[in-house]
Amino acid sequence: MTTRRDRMRRATLAEIRAAARRLLTAKGPAAVTVNAVAREVGMSGPALYHYFAGHDDLVAEVAADFFRELTAAMEAARDACPADAPGDRLLAACRAMRAWAVAHPAEFRWVFASPVPAGASAQRPGSERDRAGRDFELVFLRQVEALWARAPFPVPGEPPPPVREGLTAYRDDLGLELPVAALHVAMGCWIRLYGLLCMEALGQLDFAYSDIAPLYEEALRDIARGIGFEYRPPG
Repeated sequence: MTTRRDRMRRATLAEIRAAARRLLTAKGPAAVTVNAVAREVGMSGPALYHYFAGHDDLVAEVAADFFRELTAAMEAARDACPADAPGDRLLAACRAMRAWAVAHPAEFRWVFASPVPAGASAQRPGSERDRAGRDFELVFLRQVEALWARAPFPVPGEPPPPVREGLTAYRDDLGLELPVAALHVAMGCWIRLYGLLCMEALGQLDFAYSDIAPLYEEALRDIARGIGFEYRPPG
């Protein structure tokens, strides 16, 4: 049973994170300082340290919120597709990821392409940010796993030893059942999508492309071909 003090603390934590988000979207990541956030919620800078150990922890908690929001959007889109259609579920999740990124560019940059350091404590295994980030990664990887279980897709062979060792540790840490060579293919697909979204979020493709949506669909079409499921256009 939660106490009134616990409920008040959770409400204050949520208010602080919401204030950090407002500053981020209105003024950019550099504006999200401990003192600025404290002013937004009507408290002193030192008082904020009763809720967060410092700026790094505040950044990590806000990033965890964004991860959870993005993950929820991807899972909702995925689950709107039949359970026995893993390819459709993967496409829906990936499209939801881009839709969230386009609708929330500041938040996407904060998590994936921000110069603001997250700090060592934010990255520690088992932290809120770490858990939220892993849940996000698994939305994509579990669908690839489902596709592999249904019909293994072609792989180019075992990756070189340094790559194989890293992927093996990553796979085992996440509890995936993909062979390392298949995970290597999946990561190549992920890197293409992730790279494209980051370049879009940072405006690094504006010199040549006014609309990234067709490029993203082209990437999804190639991914479908590469891991053996039917590509279906949106709508």
